[in-house]
This record gives sequence, structure tokens and C-alpha cells, in this order.
Amino acid sequence: MRRGVASGSERALPKMLWSPGTGPQHVVRVVNVHCPFCRHDDSRVIDSRTAEDGTSTRRRRQCQACSRRFTTVETVALSVVKRCGTSEPFNREKVVSGVRRACQGRPVSDDQLTLLAHQVEDQIRSTGAAEVDSHQVGLAVLGPLRQLDEVAYLRFASVYRSFESIDDFLAEISALRESALSRPEGS
Repeated sequence: MRRGVASGSERALPKMLWSPGTGPQHVVRVVNVHCPFCRHDDSRVIDSRTAEDGTSTRRRRQCQACSRRFTTVETVALSVVKRCGTSEPFNREKVVSGVRRACQGRPVSDDQLTLLAHQVEDQIRSTGAAEVDSHQVGLAVLGPLRQLDEVAYLRFASVYRSFESIDDFLAEISALRESALSRPEGS
């Protein structure tokens, strides 16, 4: 298929464009937008705005055939590659449920877990990669979780850093103590 050009038989399929100098992690999909009223596939963008959270773009469009206006919301897909090699969309709820297990019995609210999941997603999206390894998601949890609750952090880190002995725990506890001593009081 030629870059950005669709012939008659290819018109129904999404067109794949590669960003210059990058691999498959930076694939941009261009899909024809059909008018919801007349199903015509040619529309003109009248207005574009970034959504409040910055992860999506709202576009106001006008159909070239029927002249009616409609809105589209475009988001960047983020996929997680699991250990078995399968890929699935990033899901904040999975982050929350995984961290909730580490926070069991700790004074951590659901709102705090939701905020942590947003922080993790923002950190992963800031890399610019469209696909990330599930292990990278687990490692991205460590920083915000350490700030939230140190006991939950130790529980979670023992799994994602594959602690093999009590020495691994002691080393991590020493690092936590050192960082607590170097922090200014009240933070």
C-alpha cells in the first residue's frame, strides 16, 4: 500500500503510516471518518481542541456531502504486551487492582489508587511508545507507590524486582531509610 493513498479496493481498510525513522511502536493509523448522518467519508475539520486531560483531541467536523456537523474524539492507543506475547489495551483498572493487593490492610483510599493509576498512565504515555511491556507498567508503579505507602511499595517491589532473599528486602529497607533521612521534614 502506498503512503497515505487509498485506491478503490483499499478504501475500506485503515491506512497505516510510519513515522520517519521509527519502528512499529510509532505506527500512526489514519481511518476514514464517516458522517454519522449520510455515511459519506469526506468531512472537513472546523475546530480542534485538546481535551482537559490532554490525552485526546476533540474535533468538530462538517460533512462535505450533507453539510451537517458532528464531533469526533481521537485518542492515542496504548497497548500492553503481556509475558505470553499477547497485546491488550492499557487498562487503569488493572493497575488499581494490582496495587490494591499490595495495599491490603494499609490506610490507602480508592481515590489515592485511582490517582496513582493516572500517574502511571501519564508516565508511560510520556515515553511516546504505543506498546509497552507489562513489566514496564509494574516498574512505573513503583515510584508513585513509594510516595503513597512504603509498606505497600515493599510488597509490590518484592514481586516486580524479583526479591529472592531477606537480603533483598533489607537492602530495599535501607534505601527507604536513607531517602527518608535525606528528605526535608514535613514532606
